[in-house]
Amino acid sequence: LKRVAADNRGDIADRLPRVPARTNGKKVALIGAGCASLTVANDLRPLGYEVTIFEALDTTGGLMRTNIPQFRLPPDVLDEEIGYILDMGVDLRLNHRIDSMQALLEEGYDAIFVGTGAPKGKNLELPGRYDDTDHVHIGIEWLESVAFGHIDAIGERVLIIGVGNTAMDCCRTSLRLGASDVRVMARKPRGFFKASEWELEDAEEENVEIMVNHSPKEFVIKHGRLVGMKFDLMEYSVDEQGGIDRGTSTGEVVIPCDDVVLAIGQDNAFPWIERDLGIEFDQWECPVVDETTMMCSREGVFFGGDSAFGPKNIIWAVEHGHQAAISIHKYCHDEDLRERLPFGLNLYTQKMGMHEWSYSNDYDTAERRLVPHVDLRKRFQKLDIEVELGFSAEQTAQEVERCLNCDIQTVFTAKLCIECDACLDICPVSCLTITRNGDEADLRTRLKAPAQNLAQALFVSDDLPQTGRVMVKDEDLCVHCGLCAERCPTGAWDMQKSKLLIPYAVDEAGGEEPQTATAGSTS
Repeated sequence: LKRVAADNRGDIADRLPRVPARTNGKKVALIGAGCASLTVANDLRPLGYEVTIFEALDTTGGLMRTNIPQFRLPPDVLDEEIGYILDMGVDLRLNHRIDSMQALLEEGYDAIFVGTGAPKGKNLELPGRYDDTDHVHIGIEWLESVAFGHIDAIGERVLIIGVGNTAMDCCRTSLRLGASDVRVMARKPRGFFKASEWELEDAEEENVEIMVNHSPKEFVIKHGRLVGMKFDLMEYSVDEQGGIDRGTSTGEVVIPCDDVVLAIGQDNAFPWIERDLGIEFDQWECPVVDETTMMCSREGVFFGGDSAFGPKNIIWAVEHGHQAAISIHKYCHDEDLRERLPFGLNLYTQKMGMHEWSYSNDYDTAERRLVPHVDLRKRFQKLDIEVELGFSAEQTAQEVERCLNCDIQTVFTAKLCIECDACLDICPVSCLTITRNGDEADLRTRLKAPAQNLAQALFVSDDLPQTGRVMVKDEDLCVHCGLCAERCPTGAWDMQKSKLLIPYAVDEAGGEEPQTATAGSTS
């Protein structure tokens, strides 16, 4: 649904951050032009910081551009979004690899942010690995070569080793480069895959075969050419807590192939950071980074995204960028990096009239609509044919009616209640009860619909003014339809929208603490 809003947007220029006419005199260097660094630039430029981004490649986007295939994330979408940030006056230096942190520190920047990702794909050191290197590929390096047009073909039979999201990108990309038989080789059962379920579904829709319990053992080479791969067939035991053992081999199998793509994980790589600068590294050669401030052991140097805590996803990298921007602002102004504005939450009434609300409280029980995809016969014709088409405006209008309005809360004011029972009568799921108070276990048995989900707390009001009884709501049953508030003659019930207040660097600079919801409402 967010994509529909983006696809159908109008001119958003008036909604973009404004950059002050004069800088604040502080200079910040960002290493890498991926999502983490771009987020820092987006947050600091409106505060007047002079921001310089150093990027080793000849284009921006980092792993978003090089490792997410074009059929999933079109380049023009990246270009437009990144352009909004660069147009704020960011000094972008492409083809500018940083080879020495020491040298960069000597350039006099007030703060440095490292957002170089996890650019080193893991290898698989097995017999035969280096006997035909032309046909054994490291996943993220191979995807990068495809993205820049250096690789435009692959053999007909391809094995993908690993079963994470990168493996899904590799197998689907192989099909678009001419492969006809692509198999993903998983060492463990499906319940232990790292790939998201929807990524697996998309791959299987394209007839990729996922083979479980195959542990790679050897690259099979004949006359200097890769012809297959040998695997141990594994059996595993799963304990009562869902943990899996190391497994036992029950035999071997050789699966023929023309190419193998290794997608078994990624590592950080910091050969350009000298080890005598006061930047502490752990046993895995990853920087020791504070998870709140994003600063390492050397003051003024910050990390974010995959370079900070290893491979995660774009959403986490962006959040790291937001938090690092707050810390950089505080650091540059000699403020305590840990004294940060808290998250806030406010509730706003949705009432517009006697029986009129600013949200649709209808609920459609229809099944979730699948996002339309390009026909299988067409999607492999070009590498950059976007597979997901998104919803039309008409489809969206129907889909949104499935919303349970979880952000719309029932708010009850006990002193206004006259105990007329109108809300109890109108509630379609019997989630409301007026009864005498008592301990929780007893109260759960005296509701109109017994509250059997002990993980969901009951909402219990103050004593009602007429009889001293209490209003009890079982949130586990409520569908947020708002009928109780529509029927209530005194306004004791209201439907209020939750608004989460998340502080960013601009809020820290303004010094205003986000408001929080006031007490006094029970449900």
